[in-house]
Amino acid sequence: MNLENIEAFVYIIHYGSFNKAAEVLYLSQPSVTARIQSLERELNCKLFDRLGKGIQITEEGKRFLPYAQQILMIYQKGKLHITHNKSLPEELRIGCTASVSNYTIPELIPRLKLKFPHTHYKLITGTTDDIIGKVVNNEVDIGFVRNVNHPNLQSIKFYEDPIRLYVYEGHPFLTADNLTIEDIAAQPLVFFECGALDWLRVHRIFGSLDRPPNIQFLSDNSETAKKLVLQKAGISFLPSLSVREETRNGRLVPIRMAETEGITLQTNIVSTPGKHHSFLESILEIGKMLPAQ
Repeated sequence: MNLENIEAFVYIIHYGSFNKAAEVLYLSQPSVTARIQSLERELNCKLFDRLGKGIQITEEGKRFLPYAQQILMIYQKGKLHITHNKSLPEELRIGCTASVSNYTIPELIPRLKLKFPHTHYKLITGTTDDIIGKVVNNEVDIGFVRNVNHPNLQSIKFYEDPIRLYVYEGHPFLTADNLTIEDIAAQPLVFFECGALDWLRVHRIFGSLDRPPNIQFLSDNSETAKKLVLQKAGISFLPSLSVREETRNGRLVPIRMAETEGITLQTNIVSTPGKHHSFLESILEIGKMLPAQ
């Protein structure tokens, strides 16, 4: 069955005349008439009755109409799907910081793969400055970085990760009341340094003290800092995403304190303006469904 014949039939119904359908389809009126006659032969029935200068759809035509509309709709959907897939890259290169790689990418990528099953994904880990440089130089398509802006890139907020003080199971702070900054500063501390400007707010907590905080360990890796706390080497200010599982099973416990309320690490998505819109849109949508920070 010729799809053009079905298209002519649906257009005639929609516009109410052969002439109008011919005009919209950029055809002559005899060509449209020929298509309907061909369709009628294929279906072995009459689709229209002529009433003077007008037309009226027959009962057979009415019964065929919803099927004709569905055929055209399925064809258009298939055509759009093929066109869309052709415009997508075979490989999407994603750059991200270590924390995003450890705690967000494993949740994000499987969901993204479901939406774009024919795309392969290459993951590259680095510092925020590294990833920004790679996006600018077209070595990476999309980057997940700290809250920064670059004149040649678009930067969209993806999520905020609260920073809190975490102690290990059985720590004396869990039964203490009215903890002070002095109490915290006296404890062995594991300091995770991620290089973000927001992290400076944690340092300022101890700025008014006469003595510096008792920092025993410095690490630029949240996993290392977390494992030192789990080994009871000290307590630490950590992003909540990095300790989600340990908090759930009670191995690490957050200590609420007014001084750290509102301190977060913001992660942005950076990309070249106008590129990879479909992926960015889907990532932002998936982000709303990811487990709460």
